[in-house]
Amino acid sequence: MDQEEVKNEIEIFHLDEFMAHLSLEKDFTKDTLDSYNEDLKSFAKYFNNVEFKELKTKDIESYTTHLKENGLQAKSIARHISCLRTYFKFLNNHKYLENNPMTGIDLPKVEKKLPDVWSVEEINALLDIELKRPLDYRNKAILELLYATGLRISELINLEYVNLDLENDFLRIMGKGKKERVVPIGEIAMDYLKLYLDEYRSHFVKKEQNNYIFLNYLGNKLTRQGVFKILNEQQRLSGINKNISPHTLRHSFATHLLNNGVDLRIIQEFLGHDDISTTEIYTHVAKDKLKSDYEEFHPRSKIE
Repeated sequence: MDQEEVKNEIEIFHLDEFMAHLSLEKDFTKDTLDSYNEDLKSFAKYFNNVEFKELKTKDIESYTTHLKENGLQAKSIARHISCLRTYFKFLNNHKYLENNPMTGIDLPKVEKKLPDVWSVEEINALLDIELKRPLDYRNKAILELLYATGLRISELINLEYVNLDLENDFLRIMGKGKKERVVPIGEIAMDYLKLYLDEYRSHFVKKEQNNYIFLNYLGNKLTRQGVFKILNEQQRLSGINKNISPHTLRHSFATHLLNNGVDLRIIQEFLGHDDISTTEIYTHVAKDKLKSDYEEFHPRSKIE
């Protein structure tokens, strides 16, 4: 069965309506919508000779086994199951299906991985950019802002002038669930942001003006891939052989604040977490750092 047939198979089961429901009523991001769309295509391809209304719980179990046998980790399988739960619940609620094959399907246990955090010294090395070209000033502003605010990559690339309060050194961020939060910007990051805006952003603007803060050389909004490329290149130049992503700077931002005594609730507000338990993972990182420092520096921490 080719991709067009798979697409048609899914459309029979109200894919467009389901996606509209996720976008308008659930307020899912474009990335999440794309992920759900791909997961459903994969699901439909596996059951290419079976109508969805005929599926039973044992069929779903067979599919999750198939995912595991194909090398998917527990976190990815959990995402697939979460997508299918939402999808079949939608079909049930709208009377498109009488039975829900997801009944009795549990999420696999996902081990919580501690976030990658760079030390202050490593972050300083990463931010040490030689400033010669407009591109360098743009990249410097991006990395300083990511570390100074803990923004998600989607929040960074979607920044517009309306989000900036340059007089009071704040950002107004529309985060997940379209919840607005106010995030302060430190002096260093603000200075480089203003320098980029005043002197160098114009180098990226083409005929068609837009209000996005960070642009590529085509004059378009900088992409996620563009930010990853900046990070990877600067990591290479810094000589630090560690994993890096925009979330590395977000994790480092939160952990460094916590290590310096900032209340966890304040960090929760900065990060835009709905649930404090999401923020609490940084306490584990901080405790690990305390323990390693103790073992390294206390003269009687170990038996010789």
